[in-house]
Amino acid sequence: MRILRSFLLVLATAFFSECMAQPFSGEIREFKMQDSIHFPPAHAILFVGSSSFRFWRNVNDYFPGYTIINRGFGGSSLPDVIRYADDIIFPYQPKQIVIYCGENDLAASASVNADTVFNRFKTLFELIRTRMPGENVLFVSLKPSPSRERLMPEMEKANLLIKTYLSRQTNAHFIDVYHIMLNPDGSVKKEIFRKDMLHMNRRGYALWKKEISPYLSK
Repeated sequence: MRILRSFLLVLATAFFSECMAQPFSGEIREFKMQDSIHFPPAHAILFVGSSSFRFWRNVNDYFPGYTIINRGFGGSSLPDVIRYADDIIFPYQPKQIVIYCGENDLAASASVNADTVFNRFKTLFELIRTRMPGENVLFVSLKPSPSRERLMPEMEKANLLIKTYLSRQTNAHFIDVYHIMLNPDGSVKKEIFRKDMLHMNRRGYALWKKEISPYLSK
């Protein structure tokens, strides 16, 4: 019995150490558990990135006729998506990858600017193209969250850098949701956000559907 307790203690310590060492490891483990029960079909459309996708739990309802795998997780940043690419991107063999990430990068530290976000995105994009040559990649622009209004100038710069970069790539597109989330006077449409003024409600996702739909592959 003493040996069994010691063994269980070692396992528990290893588990908690892993969780502490790798952010969002619990969510990634949950994805892998879901996959072990029912693995998603190959050649689906993969949505990957941060909580704006994670909270879009009924994303398939917005895009009938498409098979979508949603792998948005936590308050992830681009380095997190890169870290877990072998778990949440490459195993699915998607025909198209839709990315929303970068907003949390700017919010995490004053030392992170538009150039940082762009370089991190470029690293992710090149990783995908190295492992999956010619893969169709869509990037959804950073959104103007009211709770992060101070970051909007850097968001606009990051969006422009990524848009310009993708315009020079084949089979890749930049989807601008930033401007449809603004009023004519340039203020953010707060009515499309939840109470936290960071995550969107159904009206916000309806706007995203309108912009994303034309780019999805049948």
